[in-house]
Amino acid sequence: MKKIYYIFYKDFSSELRMRFAINALIMFVIVAVSTILFSLGSENAPQNVYAGMFWVVVFFSAMSGLSRTFVSEEERGTSLILSLIANPISIFLGKFLFNLVLIFFINSIITMLYMFLFQEFLIKNWMSFLLAFLLGNFGIAASSTIIAAIISKANVKGTLYPVLAFPVLLPLILMLIEITKSAMEGNPINDVEAEFLVLVSYDVIMITASILVFDIIWRD
Repeated sequence: MKKIYYIFYKDFSSELRMRFAINALIMFVIVAVSTILFSLGSENAPQNVYAGMFWVVVFFSAMSGLSRTFVSEEERGTSLILSLIANPISIFLGKFLFNLVLIFFINSIITMLYMFLFQEFLIKNWMSFLLAFLLGNFGIAASSTIIAAIISKANVKGTLYPVLAFPVLLPLILMLIEITKSAMEGNPINDVEAEFLVLVSYDVIMITASILVFDIIWRD
């Protein structure tokens, strides 16, 4: 646990000094939400459109800010030192914890912006939405962490991340859109029970598989 905390603290303190991921995420969110706002204008779009746009912004914000989790270690030449001081599971969990905190922070900002700027983005079933928000952030953080580890070993890092992330995160995003749309309509949580089961299964499978294969990826 100490090694996991130290790796998380290292990334967290480094991000506070450099602010690369936070600045990239905040700028992307501001540009994306402003573009949607000006594009819609005074038109009232259906609720499912707002639900889809919300998670699309979340998806692309993760693409712009979480891809450098392991790339920065390779660029600074600190990956070998990291391998010597911690085992692969501790490294993955430390990086995963950092990405989880970062994605929770930025997605909370996105949620507040949407609720403030779009009157049609009205959540009627908060329990359903918050549970989807929690499970969705776990899935996005786990997927982004293992994909970042994979692309850190590649020669072409910039274009490879969204190519790998899109098919992996697409099922998660589709389930989150359906649950968010149901929460905006005020439907009971039982109506999206199947979607929640998919989310839980996705998170468990992704975290377990990432831990199992990370040792091979990291030492390759």
